[in-house]
Amino acid sequence: MKCRVCRGPAVIDVRRHNANFCGEHFLRHCRDQVAKAIRKHQMLQEGDRVLVAVSGGKDSLAVWDILLDLGYEADGLYLGLGIDGYSPESERFARAFAESRGLSLEVVDLPSDYGYDIPNGARAARRVPCSACGLSKRHLFDEAARRGNYDALVTGHNLDDEAAVLLGNVLRWQGEYLGRQQPVLPAGEGFPRKVKPLVRLGERETAAYCVLRGIDYVVEECPMAEGNRHLGYKEALNAIEERSPGTKHDFYFGFLDRAADRFIPVVAEERGALGSCIRCGAPANGEICAFCRLVERAGGRAPEAGTDVPLLLGRPPTGGVS
Repeated sequence: MKCRVCRGPAVIDVRRHNANFCGEHFLRHCRDQVAKAIRKHQMLQEGDRVLVAVSGGKDSLAVWDILLDLGYEADGLYLGLGIDGYSPESERFARAFAESRGLSLEVVDLPSDYGYDIPNGARAARRVPCSACGLSKRHLFDEAARRGNYDALVTGHNLDDEAAVLLGNVLRWQGEYLGRQQPVLPAGEGFPRKVKPLVRLGERETAAYCVLRGIDYVVEECPMAEGNRHLGYKEALNAIEERSPGTKHDFYFGFLDRAADRFIPVVAEERGALGSCIRCGAPANGEICAFCRLVERAGGRAPEAGTDVPLLLGRPPTGGVS
């Protein structure tokens, strides 16, 4: 197996591209794919200051590393979910990565800063754990990006993630969710611009990227994700991809090219109907936003409107971990 670029020994094959790469040219391939996604979808501009949602996993650390290599100023925010065993381990990897590169990483801990954790919060709010987790992450990452005056919030969603979510949304014809499947969600009242630079890379590629770059990451899946239907969608798509390489790419980007625009008005209408939470000031369907309701039911504490959340983001980067 030889590298497509230099004809030297290859270390990985990327079947949907019908290509093999040596280590050096595979790393270049990953950077080129991220740069292409940023350029094609107008995710970022030169000089943009971005906030990376960091989990300690391969995707968030890979995208942070690549963005820095491409010349972007990027800080990180890690959210501790209070999941025994898993959260301390994932935080350790996030901190180690930031410290090894002298990067600014803010750490927010749900139990310490908000008085609840995901397992107990999900039970109290009668939500599945992934729902409570997603709601908490969206609210706190959005709030941090907005208050920190970042130009964009970067997440580590890769091609496998987006294809699996798209499959689930198509199976249920969830128009409002299909409208959010764009690689870029524009900023709006109370919402930061959200971008997904890894949409042209799959999980196997981000894992290989981390190995070749010497990036240690948490390998174990979150124990609360067991039974999550999106894992089933991923398995189904993996089986199809094995027989027909490129299926995920064609499915997702075919949707973007041929159908995604039809669902954008649904998101605009949904956002336009939102008011402001009387407690924290975040966008809300009613008087109180979903996050504050979750915190209340979980017996935690949410910040009042106009008060500082427990974040230091927005201050000049210190080059360390908070």
